Amino acid sequence: MIVVINKKIAIFVIIAVVLVLIAGFIFLGRTKAKVASSYNVVAPEPIRRGNEDSKYIAFACNVDWGNEVLPDILKTLNDEKIKITFFVTGRWAEKFPDLMQQIVDNGHEIGSHGYQHLNYETLSLEQNTEQIRKAGEILSKHTKKEITLFAPPSGAYNKNTLIASEKLGYKTILWTMDTIDWRAGSTKDVIIDRILSKDGFSGAIVLMHPMPETAKALPVLIESMHEKGLKVGTVSDVLK
Repeated sequence: MIVVINKKIAIFVIIAVVLVLIAGFIFLGRTKAKVASSYNVVAPEPIRRGNEDSKYIAFACNVDWGNEVLPDILKTLNDEKIKITFFVTGRWAEKFPDLMQQIVDNGHEIGSHGYQHLNYETLSLEQNTEQIRKAGEILSKHTKKEITLFAPPSGAYNKNTLIASEKLGYKTILWTMDTIDWRAGSTKDVIIDRILSKDGFSGAIVLMHPMPETAKALPVLIESMHEKGLKVGTVSDVLK
């Protein structure tokens, strides 16, 4: 009798172990499929320029610092009656809400620069998603409308970044021409030459930052674009 009971217990244990293993394989398979589906999403490549037949050239100013310079830049743009795109980090908007609101109230286009100025190329899908999502929530409180453009800090991104941006409803934006105004030795004249020495201005996206020498170069760059028969505008203007 004891032998029969032991056999029944053994059979029960074996069946239980088999069921647990089967359940584990099913769960692992579903998890792998879910991860694979996330990484197999075909996300659009970043946009580096707009319509080459455009009458506009876009100026894009990335903001994570430079609050002391921004008033001068905003004054120049206001005097010239020009609206450009400001890609702003969420943490900067939290730190300088009044200046952030001034940019919005002046009618400029707002894009996301992520929440923190990190190297997004090293972030996981979840981390990229959280950085972009959090920034969007903060910036939308100022714009009162959905943010649809995202520029990764330093232009650094990986597949996770593109997937996260796409899933959250953003277009990922890079640039056509870079002022490199953060680099040592970037004087007003150097910045101007870096841009004006290029070709293909129609539909181009010009990257800049709120740096003192950039503020000095801005009026010259605007005048030069007007002389080329182009309007200075937003990223959305050149994407039309």
